[in-house]
Amino acid sequence: QVQLVESGGGLVQAGGSLRLSCAASGRTFSSSYAMGWFRQAPGKEREFVAAASWSGRSTHYTDSVRGRFTISRDNARNTVFLQMNSLKPEDTAVYYCAAGSSSIYAINTHDYSYWGQGTQVTVSS
Repeated sequence: QVQLVESGGGLVQAGGSLRLSCAASGRTFSSSYAMGWFRQAPGKEREFVAAASWSGRSTHYTDSVRGRFTISRDNARNTVFLQMNSLKPEDTAVYYCAAGSSSIYAINTHDYSYWGQGTQVTVSS
């Protein structure tokens, strides 16, 4: 089992930045090939945001955040990060950390085995 705990959410004005963290514990962190971030806005389905390979050298982003968000991971600290810059009101959602996918290009929720509890990000206009 892998336990994931997100932190770093909050309220920010449009154009601002936030950095989300996801601390993992349980089974060997590095054995989870891809770590990802998803988000879910009110009344919408959970959607893929970004993923990183075990080394962190390979990353994948959904089009709406590419160039604004950066995913990174520190396996020594069992942590994955999501740096979010130039935030927009449409980025408002609960952000979830996920683990257990075999590919950074897997964008469906069923591709991931483990999930955190989520952290709220609210961007005001």
